[in-house]
Amino acid sequence: MTLRPNRRHFLQATALGLAATQLPTTRGARILGANERLNIGVIGVGGRGAGNLDAVSSENIVALCDVDSDRLNAAASRHTSARKYADYRQLLEQQDLDAVVIATPDHHHAPATVRALRRSLHVYCEKPLTHTVEEARLIAALSSEKKLATQMGTQNHEHPGYLRLVELLQTGVIGDVHEVHVITDRPGRWWPQGMTRPADQPAVPGSLSWNLWLGPAAERSYHPDYVPFKWRGWWDFGCGAVGDMAIHLADPAFWGLKLGGKVKVTSTGPEPNPYSAPAWMQTRFEFGQRENLSPVTLIWYEGETKPAPEIAAELPMNGSLFIGTKGRIAIAHDGFPKLLPEEQFADFKAPQPFLPESPGHHRQWIDACRTGSRTGSPFSYAAPFTETVLLGNVAYRAGKTIEFDPETGRITNDTAANQYLSKEYRKGWDITA
Repeated sequence: MTLRPNRRHFLQATALGLAATQLPTTRGARILGANERLNIGVIGVGGRGAGNLDAVSSENIVALCDVDSDRLNAAASRHTSARKYADYRQLLEQQDLDAVVIATPDHHHAPATVRALRRSLHVYCEKPLTHTVEEARLIAALSSEKKLATQMGTQNHEHPGYLRLVELLQTGVIGDVHEVHVITDRPGRWWPQGMTRPADQPAVPGSLSWNLWLGPAAERSYHPDYVPFKWRGWWDFGCGAVGDMAIHLADPAFWGLKLGGKVKVTSTGPEPNPYSAPAWMQTRFEFGQRENLSPVTLIWYEGETKPAPEIAAELPMNGSLFIGTKGRIAIAHDGFPKLLPEEQFADFKAPQPFLPESPGHHRQWIDACRTGSRTGSPFSYAAPFTETVLLGNVAYRAGKTIEFDPETGRITNDTAANQYLSKEYRKGWDITA
């Protein structure tokens, strides 16, 4: 049985469902009048950034930033009153800002977000929220202190199929969930992984400020294997496929099953490469008891690796399969939950919807900036989620099973593996206070 939304039920959200994600009053942000629009700066205006810019264009776009002057000028032609920047550190000094949208490569997410939060600006940042585990922990602490409107760019978090899935999980329709399988076909045709650094040194395109694109990363020569999109597979710039798609695909598992606490992580793949994420990787996240919730093992597959045939038969590509004591649920990215076995759930009536209908990921954040209302992926949720997902890369690079304690933020069974929780920053890009 595949569950699709009934619009009448969307408006019948319970007070409990609303209150659980309500934001406290913001500190330090400008108080807006009833008809006043936000002053927003957008950092990264090409690719995903262009979509974000369009989505917040109902507000005052007062600042635009991109290291590619062609992309910057194209965006500025549609927002003629906005000030233009190549360096977002300068944009974040603009005094009339209320909020910023960050859509850069992963290695810039934390440097931009931390600076914005310290300026008491509301922040929308694309996923993954950070490039490293330690960055996620810093942002979690800052957002808790500042109490601003924040949102990680996991647009599918608001999809009605995910809302219905989380409701099924939280109401125990398939019993105690003890195993989750999550798969993506990326990388491969989307971007390469498992590479060594290019040796040739082609000329930097005239429109690109290469030094600013590098930002916090160590100096090296420009190469089209990095820019504009292939950066995702390089450790210095991206988080590989797990940082890209697990943040989407594992979202309902973390949300609906309240995954967290101490976790054991094992990743397998090709021989680790010091420069690039692997061409394929399989990761096993083992979570213990969480209040009244049973231990759960979540298994992640990326690239060419595949699950056992009986799992593959029910697991949609770019999707998830939840295995409980009373049944199973399969769901594809942008899809709706399918209860299995189908004959068992033929006459099933879904629980009354209790998660509120979303006005859209960007609109939800804008409303929160103005009123202090809820967002679906605030940094209080997004930072611990990102931290856990990135442990898949840490375990792979360490070459062994790691045991992570979120209370201390350290790997407890292998001191050497802690080196992969953080990174060094070039002078001028450090995020420490």
